[in-house]
Amino acid sequence: MTLPLLASLRPEASGAPASGIVELAKYARTSGDDVIQLWVGEGDLPTPSFIYEAATRSLAAGETTYTWQRGIPELRQAIATYASRLYGRALSAERFFVCGSGMQAIQIAMTMVAGSGDEVIIPSPTWPNAPAAAGLRGATPVFVELVHGNRGWQMDLDRLEAAITPRTKALFINTPSNPTGWTATREELAAILAMARRRGLWIIADEIYTRFVWREGMTRAPSFHDVREDGDRILWVNTFSKNWAMTGWRTGWVEADPSLGDVVENLIQYSTSGSPVFIQRACVVALERGESFVEHQIAKARKARDIISAAIEATGRCRFSRPDGAFYLFFGIDGVTDSNAAAMRLVDSARVGLAPGSAFGPGGEGHLRLCYLRSQDQIELAAERLAAAIPQL
Repeated sequence: MTLPLLASLRPEASGAPASGIVELAKYARTSGDDVIQLWVGEGDLPTPSFIYEAATRSLAAGETTYTWQRGIPELRQAIATYASRLYGRALSAERFFVCGSGMQAIQIAMTMVAGSGDEVIIPSPTWPNAPAAAGLRGATPVFVELVHGNRGWQMDLDRLEAAITPRTKALFINTPSNPTGWTATREELAAILAMARRRGLWIIADEIYTRFVWREGMTRAPSFHDVREDGDRILWVNTFSKNWAMTGWRTGWVEADPSLGDVVENLIQYSTSGSPVFIQRACVVALERGESFVEHQIAKARKARDIISAAIEATGRCRFSRPDGAFYLFFGIDGVTDSNAAAMRLVDSARVGLAPGSAFGPGGEGHLRLCYLRSQDQIELAAERLAAAIPQL
């Protein structure tokens, strides 16, 4: 008698965790068109026309064939120019590799540094796709819980170092953080990098939300670029999804020392064999002409953050800190211990969809995540509905 099909699969595949965010989204999408969708990490605007028209022109020109595995030279140079300006240091195009989304960038980085029997340390609560990417490669995600107190969410560096074992290969550091908004200081990043140097570890730096920072006087969050030296074991992952409203385009990039270029190229070749040229043309235009749009996104998120924070605070039942970065509010509700059930009830009673905190690993249960990259009208309506529904939970 043969084994059931599921039992005969590799355990890394059959054991891949279901996403609590997707479960909530499925429920909300079948609950009616009036549900305000705040469970997913994207804004309410479609991709601007000046970006998608570049893709249309490329398609009309017949650019539908295979292309450079590392990305077309024009896009790699555009990313390098953008990053050099953002971080205030000259960065060569040879450091950048175009791939199919920020998620694939994470998968490539994980594949490069961790595998069966290894451990990857991940601060938690965290976006669930990161530990899942480690698990799919046979590595074990080791969670180090962030601490929440009067100064908001904070990293305990002693706790981080205590989690390192002989099996540890990498630290996955997401700052500004999804879902908590924790934003590391330059000093904290320097300390984490020094720790990685001492212990011979890689750092996978997820700085996707670096433009969305709310500390006074900052135009971007502190970065490992501010403290790195040549030869440091750091891989950066990034995406076009957030800044330029391109979540559906599924394009991102890996940044690595040029000496690793052949390795990254091979991993792209054996997964997607490169990103479509017409999408890459659109990404070039996003970088070269999209700064005013990004600034609009940031200003909109800043205003929405204040609106929704005030409304949640006014309920008198919620525990949270106004986030320092990213565009999520991660809050607990007094008396709520099952965040998945609470999220479902809020879909029914408030017609607002939020992601359950249980989806974000240790430290997440009892919380809900709200994406506030929305128009003022939409966020005000969501705030009004939640203010009425939360006291009834």
